[in-house]
Amino acid sequence: MKRPEALLLSCYELGHQPLGLALPLAFLKEAGIDARGIDLAIDPLDEEAVRRADFIGVSVPMHTALRMALDLLPRLRALNPRAHLSFYGLYATLNAELLLSSGASSVLSGELEEELASLAGGAASSSSVPILKRLRFPLPERTRLASLERYARLLRGDGTSTLVGAVETTRGCRHLCRHCPIPPIYEGRFFVVPREMVLEDVRQLVAAGARHIDFTDPDFLNGPGHALAVTRALHREFPSLTFNFTAKIEHLIRHRRHLAEFSALGCLFVVSAVESLSDRVLRELDKGHDREMVFEAHHTLRDAGIAFHPTFVPFTPWATREDYAVLLRWIAREGLVEDVDAIQLTLRLLVPPGSLLLEHDSMKPHLGKLDPSTLTYRWAHPDPEMDRLQEAAAALAEQGVARSHSNHEMFHDLAELALGALEPVASSSTFSPRLSEAWFC
Repeated sequence: MKRPEALLLSCYELGHQPLGLALPLAFLKEAGIDARGIDLAIDPLDEEAVRRADFIGVSVPMHTALRMALDLLPRLRALNPRAHLSFYGLYATLNAELLLSSGASSVLSGELEEELASLAGGAASSSSVPILKRLRFPLPERTRLASLERYARLLRGDGTSTLVGAVETTRGCRHLCRHCPIPPIYEGRFFVVPREMVLEDVRQLVAAGARHIDFTDPDFLNGPGHALAVTRALHREFPSLTFNFTAKIEHLIRHRRHLAEFSALGCLFVVSAVESLSDRVLRELDKGHDREMVFEAHHTLRDAGIAFHPTFVPFTPWATREDYAVLLRWIAREGLVEDVDAIQLTLRLLVPPGSLLLEHDSMKPHLGKLDPSTLTYRWAHPDPEMDRLQEAAAALAEQGVARSHSNHEMFHDLAELALGALEPVASSSTFSPRLSEAWFC
Protein backbone atom coordinates (compact mmCIF):
# COMPACT_ATOMS: atom_id res chain seq x y z
CA MET A 1 0.00 0.00 0.00
CA LYS A 2 1.36 3.42 -0.98
CA ARG A 3 2.33 5.60 1.92
CA PRO A 4 0.69 9.05 1.96
CA GLU A 5 2.79 11.85 0.55
CA ALA A 6 2.80 15.27 2.21
CA LEU A 7 3.96 18.67 1.04
CA LEU A 8 4.47 21.54 3.50
CA LEU A 9 4.72 25.14 2.31
CA SER A 10 5.96 28.24 4.10
CA CYS A 11 5.25 31.67 2.60
CA TYR A 12 7.14 33.97 4.96
CA GLU A 13 8.77 33.67 8.36
CA LEU A 14 10.81 36.82 9.00
CA GLY A 15 13.72 35.75 6.82
CA HIS A 16 14.43 32.66 8.94
CA GLN A 17 14.78 29.04 7.96
CA PRO A 18 11.12 28.36 8.85
CA LEU A 19 10.30 26.62 12.11
CA GLY A 20 6.83 26.26 10.61
CA LEU A 21 8.37 23.60 8.35
CA ALA A 22 11.16 22.16 10.50
CA LEU A 23 9.04 20.93 13.42
CA PRO A 24 6.04 19.61 11.44
CA LEU A 25 8.46 17.75 9.14
CA ALA A 26 9.88 16.04 12.23
CA PHE A 27 6.42 14.92 13.36
CA LEU A 28 5.62 13.64 9.87
CA LYS A 29 8.91 11.75 9.74
CA GLU A 30 8.11 10.06 13.06
CA ALA A 31 4.68 9.11 11.69
CA GLY A 32 6.29 7.40 8.69
CA ILE A 33 4.89 9.90 6.19
CA ASP A 34 6.95 10.94 3.18
CA ALA A 35 7.16 14.72 3.37
CA ARG A 36 8.86 17.63 1.68
CA GLY A 37 9.01 21.28 2.70
CA ILE A 38 9.32 24.28 0.39
CA ASP A 39 9.95 27.83 1.58
CA LEU A 40 8.24 29.99 -1.01
CA ALA A 41 10.05 33.05 0.34
CA ILE A 42 13.19 31.80 -1.39
CA ASP A 43 12.12 29.04 -3.83
CA PRO A 44 9.41 28.72 -6.49
CA LEU A 45 6.43 26.46 -6.05
CA ASP A 46 7.06 22.96 -7.41
CA GLU A 47 3.82 22.32 -9.26
CA GLU A 48 4.57 18.63 -9.82
CA ALA A 49 5.07 18.17 -6.06
CA VAL A 50 1.68 19.84 -5.49
CA ARG A 51 -0.01 17.45 -7.97
CA ARG A 52 1.50 14.37 -6.30
CA ALA A 53 0.71 15.33 -2.72
CA ASP A 54 -2.06 13.63 -0.76
CA PHE A 55 -1.74 16.27 1.96
CA ILE A 56 -0.69 19.89 1.55
CA GLY A 57 -0.01 21.98 4.64
CA VAL A 58 0.51 25.75 4.45
CA SER A 59 2.18 27.48 7.40
CA VAL A 60 0.60 30.83 8.36
CA PRO A 61 2.27 32.03 11.60
CA MET A 62 2.06 35.70 10.62
CA HIS A 63 -0.34 38.16 9.03
CA THR A 64 1.98 38.68 6.05
CA ALA A 65 2.25 34.93 5.53
CA LEU A 66 -1.52 34.51 5.58
CA ARG A 67 -2.08 37.17 2.94
CA MET A 68 0.46 35.48 0.69
CA ALA A 69 -1.07 32.06 1.37
CA LEU A 70 -4.56 33.22 0.45
CA ASP A 71 -3.25 34.41 -2.90
CA LEU A 72 -1.72 30.95 -3.36
CA LEU A 73 -4.80 28.95 -2.34
CA PRO A 74 -6.67 28.99 -5.70
CA ARG A 75 -3.53 27.85 -7.51
CA LEU A 76 -3.06 24.94 -5.11
CA ARG A 77 -6.67 23.86 -5.51
CA ALA A 78 -6.45 24.10 -9.31
CA LEU A 79 -3.30 21.97 -9.37
CA ASN A 80 -4.63 19.37 -6.93
CA PRO A 81 -8.33 19.39 -6.12
CA ARG A 82 -8.17 16.00 -4.34
CA ALA A 83 -5.51 16.76 -1.70
CA HIS A 84 -6.33 17.56 1.90
CA LEU A 85 -5.36 21.23 2.10
CA SER A 86 -4.61 22.36 5.64
CA PHE A 87 -3.62 25.83 6.84
CA TYR A 88 -1.79 25.80 10.14
CA GLY A 89 -0.27 28.34 12.49
CA LEU A 90 -1.27 31.32 14.58
CA TYR A 91 -3.39 33.02 11.91
CA ALA A 92 -5.16 29.89 10.66
CA THR A 93 -7.83 29.56 13.33
CA LEU A 94 -8.29 33.34 13.53
CA ASN A 95 -9.29 33.26 9.86
CA ALA A 96 -10.94 29.84 9.82
CA GLU A 97 -14.20 30.99 8.24
CA LEU A 98 -12.47 32.69 5.32
CA LEU A 99 -10.00 29.85 4.74
CA LEU A 100 -12.59 27.08 4.85
CA SER A 101 -14.94 28.95 2.55
CA SER A 102 -12.05 29.55 0.13
CA GLY A 103 -11.17 25.89 -0.30
CA ALA A 104 -9.16 24.82 2.74
CA SER A 105 -9.96 21.38 4.13
CA SER A 106 -8.88 22.15 7.69
CA VAL A 107 -7.26 24.80 9.90
CA LEU A 108 -4.97 24.17 12.85
CA SER A 109 -3.53 26.48 15.54
CA GLY A 110 -1.76 26.11 18.85
CA GLU A 111 0.13 22.92 19.65
CA LEU A 112 -0.91 21.49 16.32
CA GLU A 113 1.84 19.20 15.07
CA GLU A 114 0.41 15.87 16.27
CA GLU A 115 -2.95 16.69 14.71
CA LEU A 116 -1.27 17.78 11.48
CA ALA A 117 0.53 14.44 11.25
CA SER A 118 -2.74 12.65 11.93
CA LEU A 119 -4.49 14.51 9.11
CA ALA A 120 -1.57 13.84 6.78
CA GLY A 121 -1.93 10.15 7.59
CA GLY A 122 -5.54 10.18 6.41
CA ALA A 123 -7.53 10.94 9.58
CA ALA A 124 -10.76 12.89 9.29
CA SER A 125 -10.63 16.66 9.74
CA SER A 126 -11.02 17.95 13.26
CA SER A 127 -12.64 21.15 14.48
CA SER A 128 -10.95 24.53 14.11
CA VAL A 129 -10.63 25.05 17.87
CA PRO A 130 -7.03 25.85 18.93
CA ILE A 131 -5.15 22.85 20.29
CA LEU A 132 -3.71 23.45 23.77
CA LYS A 133 -1.94 20.36 25.03
CA ARG A 134 1.63 19.43 25.87
CA LEU A 135 3.53 17.77 23.06
CA ARG A 136 6.52 15.47 23.06
CA PHE A 137 8.87 17.45 20.84
CA PRO A 138 11.10 15.63 18.35
CA LEU A 139 14.23 17.27 16.98
CA PRO A 140 13.20 19.75 14.24
CA GLU A 141 13.91 18.31 10.79
CA ARG A 142 16.24 20.82 9.14
CA THR A 143 18.12 18.55 6.74
CA ARG A 144 15.31 18.89 4.19
CA LEU A 145 15.32 22.70 4.28
CA ALA A 146 17.36 25.27 2.37
CA SER A 147 20.77 26.13 3.84
CA LEU A 148 21.23 28.96 6.33
CA GLU A 149 23.28 30.87 3.75
CA ARG A 150 20.02 31.77 2.02
CA TYR A 151 18.46 33.43 5.03
CA ALA A 152 18.81 36.55 7.17
CA ARG A 153 22.18 37.24 8.76
CA LEU A 154 23.41 39.04 11.82
CA LEU A 155 24.97 42.35 10.76
CA ARG A 156 27.81 43.67 12.87
CA GLY A 157 29.22 47.18 13.19
CA ASP A 158 32.53 46.17 11.58
CA GLY A 159 30.79 45.31 8.30
CA THR A 160 30.90 41.54 8.82
CA SER A 161 27.89 39.24 8.94
CA THR A 162 27.09 35.93 10.61
CA LEU A 163 24.76 33.06 9.77
CA VAL A 164 21.71 32.89 12.04
CA GLY A 165 19.62 30.00 13.31
CA ALA A 166 16.07 30.49 14.59
CA VAL A 167 15.06 28.48 17.68
CA GLU A 168 12.10 28.54 20.05
CA THR A 169 12.29 27.59 23.72
CA THR A 170 8.62 28.29 24.54
CA ARG A 171 5.38 28.63 22.57
CA GLY A 172 2.40 30.79 23.42
CA CYS A 173 2.40 33.58 25.99
CA ARG A 174 1.07 34.11 29.50
CA HIS A 175 -0.07 37.68 28.75
CA LEU A 176 -3.27 39.02 27.17
CA CYS A 177 -2.30 42.18 25.28
CA ARG A 178 -5.47 43.17 23.44
CA HIS A 179 -3.93 43.76 20.01
CA CYS A 180 -1.78 40.61 19.93
CA PRO A 181 -2.89 37.57 17.87
CA ILE A 182 -1.51 35.12 20.46
CA PRO A 183 -4.10 35.55 23.30
CA PRO A 184 -7.11 34.44 21.22
CA ILE A 185 -5.25 31.20 20.48
CA TYR A 186 -3.29 30.44 23.67
CA GLU A 187 -5.55 32.21 26.20
CA GLY A 188 -2.68 33.13 28.51
CA ARG A 189 -0.92 29.76 28.38
CA PHE A 190 2.57 28.93 27.22
CA PHE A 191 4.37 25.64 26.65
CA VAL A 192 8.04 24.89 27.28
CA VAL A 193 10.22 23.13 24.72
CA PRO A 194 12.47 20.77 26.75
CA ARG A 195 15.95 22.15 27.33
CA GLU A 196 17.76 19.15 25.85
CA MET A 197 15.70 19.41 22.67
CA VAL A 198 16.54 23.12 22.36
CA LEU A 199 20.22 22.37 22.86
CA GLU A 200 20.19 19.58 20.31
CA ASP A 201 18.48 21.86 17.79
CA VAL A 202 21.13 24.54 18.34
CA ARG A 203 23.85 21.92 17.89
CA GLN A 204 22.55 21.02 14.45
CA LEU A 205 22.30 24.71 13.53
CA VAL A 206 25.87 25.34 14.66
CA ALA A 207 26.97 22.33 12.59
CA ALA A 208 25.20 23.99 9.64
CA GLY A 209 27.19 27.21 10.13
CA ALA A 210 25.11 29.31 12.56
CA ARG A 211 27.12 31.53 14.88
CA HIS A 212 24.15 33.50 16.24
CA ILE A 213 20.79 32.27 17.55
CA ASP A 214 17.54 34.20 17.28
CA PHE A 215 15.25 32.95 20.04
CA THR A 216 11.85 33.46 18.42
CA ASP A 217 9.68 32.95 21.53
CA PRO A 218 6.91 35.57 21.80
CA ASP A 219 8.45 36.34 25.21
CA PHE A 220 11.74 34.65 26.13
CA LEU A 221 11.26 35.67 29.77
CA ASN A 222 7.87 34.00 30.24
CA GLY A 223 10.00 31.30 31.84
CA PRO A 224 13.16 33.10 33.02
CA GLY A 225 14.60 30.04 34.71
CA HIS A 226 14.27 28.03 31.52
CA ALA A 227 15.82 30.86 29.49
CA LEU A 228 18.81 31.08 31.81
CA ALA A 229 19.29 27.29 31.88
CA VAL A 230 19.29 27.14 28.08
CA THR A 231 21.68 30.06 27.55
CA ARG A 232 24.06 28.94 30.31
CA ALA A 233 24.28 25.47 28.76
CA LEU A 234 24.82 26.93 25.30
CA HIS A 235 27.58 29.22 26.52
CA ARG A 236 29.40 26.31 28.16
CA GLU A 237 29.29 24.33 24.93
CA PHE A 238 29.70 27.21 22.44
CA PRO A 239 31.43 30.13 24.23
CA SER A 240 31.53 32.33 21.11
CA LEU A 241 27.88 31.80 20.14
CA THR A 242 25.78 34.98 20.39
CA PHE A 243 22.01 35.38 20.57
CA ASN A 244 19.07 37.76 20.80
CA PHE A 245 15.58 37.41 22.20
CA THR A 246 12.21 39.15 22.55
CA ALA A 247 10.72 40.13 25.92
CA LYS A 248 8.04 42.38 27.36
CA ILE A 249 9.05 45.66 28.95
CA GLU A 250 7.65 44.59 32.31
CA HIS A 251 9.73 41.39 32.21
CA LEU A 252 12.91 43.29 31.38
CA ILE A 253 12.36 45.32 34.54
CA ARG A 254 11.17 42.44 36.73
CA HIS A 255 14.13 40.27 35.73
CA ARG A 256 16.68 43.05 35.42
CA ARG A 257 19.04 41.23 37.77
CA HIS A 258 19.59 38.63 35.03
CA LEU A 259 20.37 41.01 32.16
CA ALA A 260 24.08 41.40 32.91
CA GLU A 261 24.40 37.62 32.93
CA PHE A 262 22.52 37.32 29.62
CA SER A 263 25.00 39.84 28.20
CA ALA A 264 27.96 37.83 29.49
CA LEU A 265 26.42 34.69 27.99
CA GLY A 266 26.34 36.31 24.54
CA CYS A 267 23.13 38.34 24.26
CA LEU A 268 23.69 41.16 21.75
CA PHE A 269 20.25 42.75 21.59
CA VAL A 270 16.69 42.45 22.84
CA VAL A 271 13.51 43.18 20.89
CA SER A 272 10.56 44.51 22.85
CA ALA A 273 7.09 45.51 21.68
CA VAL A 274 6.92 49.02 23.15
CA GLU A 275 4.06 49.98 20.78
CA SER A 276 3.71 53.57 22.05
CA LEU A 277 5.00 56.13 24.55
CA SER A 278 1.44 57.28 25.22
CA ASP A 279 0.13 55.96 28.52
CA ARG A 280 -3.42 56.25 27.17
CA VAL A 281 -2.60 54.00 24.21
CA LEU A 282 -0.71 51.54 26.40
CA ARG A 283 -3.72 51.22 28.72
CA GLU A 284 -6.08 50.63 25.80
CA LEU A 285 -3.81 47.88 24.48
CA ASP A 286 -3.40 46.43 27.99
CA LYS A 287 0.35 46.26 27.49
CA GLY A 288 1.27 46.02 31.16
CA HIS A 289 3.76 48.89 31.05
CA ASP A 290 3.81 52.68 30.87
CA ARG A 291 6.22 55.12 29.27
CA GLU A 292 8.42 55.45 32.36
CA MET A 293 8.89 51.67 32.34
CA VAL A 294 10.04 51.89 28.72
CA PHE A 295 12.68 54.44 29.68
CA GLU A 296 13.76 52.29 32.63
CA ALA A 297 14.00 49.12 30.52
CA HIS A 298 16.08 50.91 27.89
CA HIS A 299 18.55 52.26 30.45
CA THR A 300 18.72 48.90 32.20
CA LEU A 301 19.58 47.10 28.97
CA ARG A 302 22.12 49.75 28.05
CA ASP A 303 23.81 49.42 31.44
CA ALA A 304 23.97 45.65 30.91
CA GLY A 305 25.65 46.12 27.54
CA ILE A 306 22.66 44.88 25.51
CA ALA A 307 21.25 46.87 22.58
CA PHE A 308 17.55 47.78 22.70
CA HIS A 309 15.48 47.22 19.53
CA PRO A 310 11.97 48.52 20.27
CA THR A 311 9.02 47.90 17.98
CA PHE A 312 5.97 50.15 17.66
CA VAL A 313 2.40 50.52 16.49
CA PRO A 314 2.30 54.34 16.33
CA PHE A 315 -1.10 54.64 14.66
CA THR A 316 -4.06 53.59 16.79
CA PRO A 317 -7.48 55.22 17.35
CA TRP A 318 -6.18 56.81 20.57
CA ALA A 319 -2.83 58.17 19.35
CA THR A 320 -2.35 61.88 18.68
CA ARG A 321 0.03 63.81 16.46
CA GLU A 322 1.81 64.95 19.61
CA ASP A 323 2.29 61.29 20.61
CA TYR A 324 4.00 60.73 17.25
CA ALA A 325 6.21 63.77 17.76
CA VAL A 326 7.19 62.61 21.24
CA LEU A 327 8.09 59.18 19.87
CA LEU A 328 10.28 60.55 17.08
CA ARG A 329 12.09 62.95 19.39
CA TRP A 330 12.72 60.22 21.98
CA ILE A 331 14.15 57.85 19.36
CA ALA A 332 16.48 60.59 18.14
CA ARG A 333 17.49 61.80 21.59
CA GLU A 334 18.29 58.28 22.84
CA GLY A 335 20.36 57.39 19.78
CA LEU A 336 17.94 54.66 18.66
CA VAL A 337 17.51 55.77 15.04
CA GLU A 338 19.46 52.81 13.68
CA ASP A 339 17.80 50.40 16.12
CA VAL A 340 14.25 51.06 14.91
CA ASP A 341 13.33 49.84 11.43
CA ALA A 342 11.68 52.76 9.64
CA ILE A 343 8.68 50.56 8.81
CA GLN A 344 7.97 50.46 12.57
CA LEU A 345 7.16 54.17 12.48
CA THR A 346 4.43 53.71 9.88
CA LEU A 347 2.48 50.76 11.29
CA ARG A 348 -1.27 50.96 11.73
CA LEU A 349 -3.07 48.84 14.32
CA LEU A 350 -4.20 45.50 12.91
CA VAL A 351 -7.50 44.10 14.18
CA PRO A 352 -7.77 40.55 12.80
CA PRO A 353 -10.76 38.26 13.26
CA GLY A 354 -10.82 36.93 16.81
CA SER A 355 -8.90 39.91 18.20
CA LEU A 356 -9.62 40.86 21.81
CA LEU A 357 -9.99 44.43 20.56
CA LEU A 358 -13.28 43.57 18.85
CA GLU A 359 -15.02 43.44 22.24
CA HIS A 360 -13.14 46.37 23.74
CA ASP A 361 -15.48 49.27 24.52
CA SER A 362 -12.93 51.94 23.54
CA MET A 363 -12.38 50.29 20.15
CA LYS A 364 -15.99 49.74 19.13
CA PRO A 365 -16.76 53.38 18.15
CA HIS A 366 -13.95 53.30 15.59
CA LEU A 367 -14.54 49.87 14.05
CA GLY A 368 -15.78 49.23 10.55
CA LYS A 369 -16.24 46.01 8.60
CA LEU A 370 -13.75 43.22 8.00
CA ASP A 371 -11.70 43.94 4.89
CA PRO A 372 -11.10 40.57 3.15
CA SER A 373 -8.26 42.04 1.10
CA THR A 374 -6.19 43.02 4.15
CA LEU A 375 -7.62 40.43 6.61
CA THR A 376 -8.21 43.07 9.24
CA TYR A 377 -11.17 45.10 10.45
CA ARG A 378 -11.18 48.63 9.15
CA TRP A 379 -11.11 51.44 11.66
CA ALA A 380 -11.05 55.21 11.40
CA HIS A 381 -9.24 57.65 13.65
CA PRO A 382 -11.49 60.34 15.18
CA ASP A 383 -9.03 62.87 13.71
CA PRO A 384 -8.88 62.24 9.92
CA GLU A 385 -5.52 64.01 9.84
CA MET A 386 -3.97 61.08 11.71
CA ASP A 387 -5.17 58.64 9.05
CA ARG A 388 -3.70 60.88 6.36
CA LEU A 389 -0.42 61.09 8.26
CA GLN A 390 -0.21 57.30 8.50
CA GLU A 391 -0.88 56.86 4.78
CA ALA A 392 1.78 59.42 3.91
CA ALA A 393 4.30 57.87 6.29
CA ALA A 394 3.72 54.38 4.86
CA ALA A 395 4.13 55.67 1.31
CA LEU A 396 7.30 57.53 2.24
CA ALA A 397 8.85 54.41 3.83
CA GLU A 398 7.87 52.29 0.83
CA GLN A 399 9.55 54.79 -1.50
CA GLY A 400 12.63 54.83 0.70
CA VAL A 401 12.97 51.06 0.55
CA ALA A 402 12.49 51.08 -3.24
CA ARG A 403 15.26 53.68 -3.56
CA SER A 404 17.57 51.82 -1.15
CA HIS A 405 17.61 54.70 1.33
CA SER A 406 19.30 54.02 4.64
CA ASN A 407 17.25 53.67 7.79
CA HIS A 408 18.79 56.96 8.96
CA GLU A 409 17.60 58.75 5.80
CA MET A 410 14.09 57.34 6.10
CA PHE A 411 13.86 58.38 9.74
CA HIS A 412 14.70 61.96 8.84
CA ASP A 413 12.17 61.90 6.01
CA LEU A 414 9.49 60.73 8.43
CA ALA A 415 10.49 63.37 10.96
CA GLU A 416 10.28 66.08 8.31
CA LEU A 417 6.85 64.80 7.27
CA ALA A 418 5.49 64.79 10.81
CA LEU A 419 7.37 67.67 12.44
CA GLY A 420 8.76 69.79 9.64
CA ALA A 421 12.17 69.24 11.29
CA LEU A 422 13.69 67.36 14.17
CA GLU A 423 15.38 70.32 15.81
CA PRO A 424 16.85 70.88 18.29
CA VAL A 425 17.72 67.24 19.10
CA ALA A 426 20.46 65.39 17.29
CA SER A 427 19.73 62.03 15.75
CA SER A 428 23.14 60.42 15.50
CA SER A 429 23.24 56.77 16.40
CA THR A 430 25.95 54.16 16.67
CA PHE A 431 25.52 50.87 14.85
CA SER A 432 24.41 47.98 17.03
CA PRO A 433 24.13 44.35 15.90
CA ARG A 434 20.88 43.50 14.13
CA LEU A 435 19.33 41.01 11.76
CA SER A 436 19.36 41.81 8.06
CA GLU A 437 15.61 41.20 7.75
CA ALA A 438 13.41 44.09 8.86
CA TRP A 439 10.71 43.17 11.41
CA PHE A 440 7.22 42.67 10.05
CA CYS A 441 4.10 41.11 11.48
